[in-house]
Amino acid sequence: MQAIVFDEFGGPEVLTTREVARPEVRPHDLLVANASIGVNRADMSHRKGAYGRANFGDSDIMGLEIAGTVVDMGSQVRGYAIGDRVMGIVGGGAYAELSRIDHRMAMHVPPGLALREAGAVAEVFVTAHEALFHLARLQAGESVLIHAAAGGVGSAAVQLAHAAGARVFATAGGDKRGAVERFGADEVIDYRTDDFQSVVARKTHGQGVDVVIDFVGPSYLERNVRSLAVGGRLVVVGLLGGTEGAVLPMDVLLYRHLQIFGTVMKSRPPEVKQAMVQRFAQRWLDALAGGVIRPVIDSTYALCEAAQAHRRMESGESVGKILLLPGG
Repeated sequence: MQAIVFDEFGGPEVLTTREVARPEVRPHDLLVANASIGVNRADMSHRKGAYGRANFGDSDIMGLEIAGTVVDMGSQVRGYAIGDRVMGIVGGGAYAELSRIDHRMAMHVPPGLALREAGAVAEVFVTAHEALFHLARLQAGESVLIHAAAGGVGSAAVQLAHAAGARVFATAGGDKRGAVERFGADEVIDYRTDDFQSVVARKTHGQGVDVVIDFVGPSYLERNVRSLAVGGRLVVVGLLGGTEGAVLPMDVLLYRHLQIFGTVMKSRPPEVKQAMVQRFAQRWLDALAGGVIRPVIDSTYALCEAAQAHRRMESGESVGKILLLPGG
């Protein structure tokens, strides 16, 4: 089969297409002919060497999410059949014509959702659900501030929070604000020109929001904490701003009874990722089938154009998911 590989860490130019062996099907595996492959920021980190050559148990080929058709399966698979349309999260090995996926980390693609679109679902919606509902325990009638709301996870989080009945504040660059409003945000803050802490304070009459979902990290930490209401919860999902320079106002943390969580999916044990996928599926697959939530697709590239897809993500101009299509 054809797959995207690299012999040394570096920029997008190190990615190349090569013929490799088909993955061996294990007892719990589905073998999937990929129709659509999601591109994620973790793939950029993998390419640059952040994870070394570790394969997390599945493959040293990069890529975390797929959608396609089942062509083979292991002896212990239950609930799936040859020919089923599936989507889900893999522990590596997505950037290829065929991928194996543990059936406990797969989901049936709902009727009405094309396989091409389904490749934009699993990673971002599962991550967003985990942050919003499993960790932050967001409830209808509460308020949430979602940063980087035009990105893959951000756009998914805005949709989920809106569908759950929350009041949604979101940050995005000025040229992306219209898209974020269409995702369901009630208040979109241009992070380039406005201070989100001041806007949140003004719009909530000084009360703050119940939940903050952050992808930036250190430079936002103090303002995130000061934007939280009493009993508020902050979930850090990414570190786009690096790892240094964080300021934590301990008095605010203490007297407002705040909670801070961190979450990342790629390096979690398989059983943890399986539980995350199932929590999302149980609550939201019907909403996905009914069009209440939808994957947001920025652009698509042929599998052999993986380098161009990476450049697109690193440009910072994308809104929603970038996909690789093995069929061209």
